[in-house]
Amino acid sequence: MTATTLDAPAPAAARDGGLTGAGMLLKLWLRRDRIMMPAWIYGLTALVSSTVYSFKYGYDTPGLTSFARGINDNPSMRALYGPVLNDHTVGGVSAWRVGSTGSAMVAVMCVLLVVRHTRAEEETGRLELVGAASVGRRAPLTAALLTAVTAAGTLGAIAALVMVLFGLPVAGSVAFGLSWLGVGLVFTGVAALTAQLTETSRLANGLALAVLAAAFLVRAVGDAGSAHWLSWLSPIGWAQHARPFADEQWGALLLPPAAFVLLVAAAYALTERRDLGAGIMASSLGPAQAAPSLRGPLALSWRLQRGALLGWAAGFLLYGLSIGGVVDGVDDLVNGSEAVLDDIRRMGGGQRDLSDAFLATAMGLMALFTSAYAVQSVLRMRAEESGGRLEPVLATAVGRTRWAIANLAVTAGGTVVLLALTGLGIGLVHGARSGDLAGVLPRDLGAALVQVPSVWVVAAATVLLFGVLPRASAAGWGVLTVWLLLGQVGPLLELPQIVMDLSPFTHTPKLPGGDAGPLPLAALTATAAALTAAGLAAFRRRDAG
Repeated sequence: MTATTLDAPAPAAARDGGLTGAGMLLKLWLRRDRIMMPAWIYGLTALVSSTVYSFKYGYDTPGLTSFARGINDNPSMRALYGPVLNDHTVGGVSAWRVGSTGSAMVAVMCVLLVVRHTRAEEETGRLELVGAASVGRRAPLTAALLTAVTAAGTLGAIAALVMVLFGLPVAGSVAFGLSWLGVGLVFTGVAALTAQLTETSRLANGLALAVLAAAFLVRAVGDAGSAHWLSWLSPIGWAQHARPFADEQWGALLLPPAAFVLLVAAAYALTERRDLGAGIMASSLGPAQAAPSLRGPLALSWRLQRGALLGWAAGFLLYGLSIGGVVDGVDDLVNGSEAVLDDIRRMGGGQRDLSDAFLATAMGLMALFTSAYAVQSVLRMRAEESGGRLEPVLATAVGRTRWAIANLAVTAGGTVVLLALTGLGIGLVHGARSGDLAGVLPRDLGAALVQVPSVWVVAAATVLLFGVLPRASAAGWGVLTVWLLLGQVGPLLELPQIVMDLSPFTHTPKLPGGDAGPLPLAALTATAAALTAAGLAAFRRRDAG
């Protein structure tokens, strides 16, 4: 590779530690993230708002205490969300509900932001062009770190402000916001490090998210069992040990900044030791000729996406097994609160049976997570196009439509696999505990698979964006966020039905327990097919790249 300013900094860049141009790049990165960053912040803020609202107006103090004690007595719920540290206040229970899962989502946001502006920029060659100007060696990484920290800090501040506006104690609200910021700092550092180690953004994201999965698992094992000290080994556990609304432990909030400094120092050191575009871990050369199983666009798409799909599949199966373990105890968690009963039934489609309503709500939530996988998978096509890897494929006998359909086949099949694993996990545990495995397993599996058409609609909307407005393809995340809020918050806020009908998830049969007519499923499938066809037609007519 030819030398650039990034490899041999100009004297001015050397004098300021290689940070020349960092401010300019920060403005550029923030401009590029003007859709992605607000979407993340808006979605997570809505999660906090709806959670606090639900507990504030759905429970009285005895109900909160009974609910929290039921959670603490259930190992599966402790593994998913951690223990409730303050069992009689709205703040304590709200911090429990969105603490660990929200922290994980903040970590994902920071990882995607850092890798997007470091390794992905090198991979596409844009950073080499930027480096032709007077840009210091450390400037791109510094700007990416500041972008992610800005996003996490803004989110933490808004989340704390929302809690204060709901009347929760200021100290607990600030501790909660700082706990989210702390997790964001740690995984900003993790992503900065993996971006130096690897040569592709896909592998950098994969390694960072694998660290996140390990952190979540360590925290879950520590909270579910007797080895509570394990949670101190996890950054997500550090956020929990800050104890928002439960005699705040401010010292625990010093651990994330310390880890951030160490990780960033290591990332800067590795930046100086590698060439632009290369990683510390060199990629091995493949065989001169591909195996027969790889000589086709479908096999290529599967090869590129199988790692991500396997990671998602493991998480979905674990979630299914955990939910299956709490179905029979949902009555104890509700503890007779009529407001909570009404909320669960509205979210679950109005079923009178509480277990069915709870399962319908859980299935709807997993449909939203599956949609996130679908959006990510579809956007892989845009990454291949913008990265210059599509044109060599199209130079062969593979046409555009055939290539796109091969990618979408992996996406569609992956969504079915993920929801099937969720249904199997729930059905196996629920059936074994109820003593009716033969009857419960098919019922729960069907309740999961009925979500597939609505997920396909989300994927198809992203395909349409990819075909018509390729540079705005990432707006697929915004579409999913809007539909998420309509599906999860709309029933609680009793929004007008005409507004709720804008979301495909509103039209999905609420199973188990609800009506499973074929018309809604057929309509959703037809909508997905129409949007996909329109997106593919637009893709055929526009220029590639």
